[in-house]
Amino acid sequence: MRGRKKLISTILIQQIANGIMVGSIYALIAMGVAMIYGVMSVPHFALGAKAMFGGYVAFFMTAALHQTYWMALAGSMVVLAVLGLGVERWIFRPLTKAPPINGFISAFGLLLVFENFALIVFGSAYRRILSPYDRQMINIFGANLTMQRLLVVLIAIALMVALHVFITYTTLGTAIRAVAQNRRGALLCGIHTERIAGVTMAIGSALAGVAGALIGPVAMVYPTMGDTLIVKAFVITILGGMGSIFGAIVGGYILGLIESLGAMYISVDYKDAFAFAVLVVVLAIRPQGLFGRSHR
Repeated sequence: MRGRKKLISTILIQQIANGIMVGSIYALIAMGVAMIYGVMSVPHFALGAKAMFGGYVAFFMTAALHQTYWMALAGSMVVLAVLGLGVERWIFRPLTKAPPINGFISAFGLLLVFENFALIVFGSAYRRILSPYDRQMINIFGANLTMQRLLVVLIAIALMVALHVFITYTTLGTAIRAVAQNRRGALLCGIHTERIAGVTMAIGSALAGVAGALIGPVAMVYPTMGDTLIVKAFVITILGGMGSIFGAIVGGYILGLIESLGAMYISVDYKDAFAFAVLVVVLAIRPQGLFGRSHR
């Protein structure tokens, strides 16, 4: 009996750890979605595909260029930040004064372009990013976990703290908050709103890129990996409140834990359905999301 209880306890700890790890990935991408939507009012569906590109950048740097995993993480962030700047400048900036549906269509079209480009260039094979931490084990309360999973959580938390400090205490971060709150008012105060939009897109894309590079050693990289990630990110963004970065973080961890524990206690077949079930319940109680502002 004691052995059985210990086994159940160990499995529970492993599932909680998995939920926190997955929630960290969800939160990183959802933060990017929340920032971009808050500043640009664009539902950036292609952010999941950018996470996929981040995974491929890390794979190329470790497998072909023989760089360290840390260099691959940094490279993913830099490359995706540059890609984000280009996307904002040549895709979304010309649509600033266009009807909102145009940005919606462009974001969805960009997702298809990125995925098909990856399919042509990299093929449909699954790729695993080489990480020295994927084989190192650590024991937490009797459960054996890989260092890579712990690394995902630690780096995600570090990036969340860094983003909070940047948004709260820097001049550029203050400008981003001003544009998110009132774009026209920020423009009248002399803030270069187009430049702020570019910076925001770069930051959101970099977060997605590092998310793809972090999850690559655990779940592998393939052209359509971003589909599930972006769907969950939008569920989290709506759950936490559109435009709320804190809501994206909390929502990411809530969803990750619910999926992991639901797969354990109910069925792994319904893992993806749990996200929408939670979303329906929360929106029935708080239509603006957990941390969103009421428009009444």
